[in-house]
Amino acid sequence: MNAALIYVIGPSGVGKDTLLAWLRSNLPDHLPAHWAQRTIDRPRVPQGEAHESVAPEEFRRLLAAQSFALHWQANGHQYGIRHAQIVPLAQKQVFVNGSREHLPQAALAFPGMGILHITANKEVLRRRLLLRNRESLPEIEQRLNRLIDIVPTAGCAFFEIQNNDSLEASGQQLLQAVASLKTGTK
Repeated sequence: MNAALIYVIGPSGVGKDTLLAWLRSNLPDHLPAHWAQRTIDRPRVPQGEAHESVAPEEFRRLLAAQSFALHWQANGHQYGIRHAQIVPLAQKQVFVNGSREHLPQAALAFPGMGILHITANKEVLRRRLLLRNRESLPEIEQRLNRLIDIVPTAGCAFFEIQNNDSLEASGQQLLQAVASLKTGTK
């Protein structure tokens, strides 16, 4: 399988953005990539994701106009990937920072896509969520209790990246998975 769409998923606090930034800096030239920008109905924050920020009513208008190749709702916000962000599939791998709950719909829209599930044990997640200082301890515990098992989707290449240790170690796992997706090996 030579998966061109790579759907990256993982629970909040697992370090997806950090790992993807590492991958961007370490991806060899023979693995060209496009990083799909998400459209989200929330404002940008400093040091946060460089997403396209739109008001909720604008998101609904874009959705009604069928402007998205993928879209979902999570954590009280609407997320979408515009069609233009998927166009580079013909020339390079396209990375989508997706939603675990939306995985079945994404797999239907893009059969044969690659799935990178970034995960960590509960204690590591708890520590990272506490360090982010965005939520109260009861809210963090609710998040941890909502963790779901990801079942590999038929016809899609699936890799699980354990992000419990160093960024370099997890990054190397991620790089090996991406290279495998490009060459069709596992």
